[in-house]
Amino acid sequence: MLSSTIGRLTGSDTLTLGVLGVGNIGMVHLKSARSMPGVEVRAVADALPENRARAERVGVPQTYDDYTTLLEREELDAAVIALPPFLHADAVERAAAAGVDVFVEKPLARSTEEADRMLDTAREAGIAVGVDHTLRYQPDMIGVKSEFEDGTVGHVPYASITRLNDGPLGRPPVENAPPSWPLDPDAAGGGSLLELGIHCFDVLEWLFGELEVQDASTDSTLDIPVEDAATVLLRAPETETSITLHCGSYQWEQLPEVNTRLRLEGITGTISNQDHLPQNFYAGAAKSALTNVMRRITGDEPDVFGPTFYLQAHYEALSAFCEAVREDERPPIDGEDGRRSLELAETAAELAAEKNTAGLEPVEVTR
Repeated sequence: MLSSTIGRLTGSDTLTLGVLGVGNIGMVHLKSARSMPGVEVRAVADALPENRARAERVGVPQTYDDYTTLLEREELDAAVIALPPFLHADAVERAAAAGVDVFVEKPLARSTEEADRMLDTAREAGIAVGVDHTLRYQPDMIGVKSEFEDGTVGHVPYASITRLNDGPLGRPPVENAPPSWPLDPDAAGGGSLLELGIHCFDVLEWLFGELEVQDASTDSTLDIPVEDAATVLLRAPETETSITLHCGSYQWEQLPEVNTRLRLEGITGTISNQDHLPQNFYAGAAKSALTNVMRRITGDEPDVFGPTFYLQAHYEALSAFCEAVREDERPPIDGEDGRRSLELAETAAELAAEKNTAGLEPVEVTR
């Protein structure tokens, strides 16, 4: 386990923050941080000039084309690591050398082995590691957990969770080529299991306690080098619940549709996250979506909290991390949690690979 964080707040109660990587999710974290009381975004780093320009437009005082330089030059309390997975380990190592706590975009690493090295480095430097597992902060998931813990439906023998989206390729017509790293197994660590499934593993253990992976299969509906579909059979010994998990990046997202569905089948009824969506969710989300379309047409930055409540969950996750750093406490979702979700995804991938390999072996036919 990580040791307690070391108080490093500079001069006042204001927490100084840097954002490493301001692409899609990095901009979400940047805008979230800029709207938080008691948080000052000092600088951002990104290799792409257009991303740095976007950050400057929202008021960031200093930008760098290299996160190493940012960590060397800026005096920070914490940094958001919103870089591709293959850069997470290096960024954590350099942040540790600078004594900077880190909030890492999921997945924490590309493998448990890499995660162990990262956490060892953080532990030796005395820095905190938080991980952006946001499903726990969505109001629908909070509602499911509350109802489950109240015993509303009694014992839950079976549960299912599905998380789908359109992955890195996007919904046609695609204006720009997708980034290459999400389709590179070495750079990303995998496909849907690490992009989508890892969120599901985290929220399921948050609900049911420690999980066991019993079986798994993966597939590619498209001709790409990573899996874009995965199905996993899990068991929660503490609650005696069998669980199926399916994740896939093969379905076009249609905002404001909710792309995560969780159902708990209890002996006296069913709990569904669909029953815990905010009031007027679809009407409000649709309005936000149209507003953001107009913002893009006029050249304005889209609202960080539209078009759905997903981005608000990112705000809550980062805010909780910043508060933990400020209070010298362990982050509510820390590096060990991130490593555990990675371990479950890795186990599922290994089981699926064994099945796929076995299916390719020649079969001896006897007469």
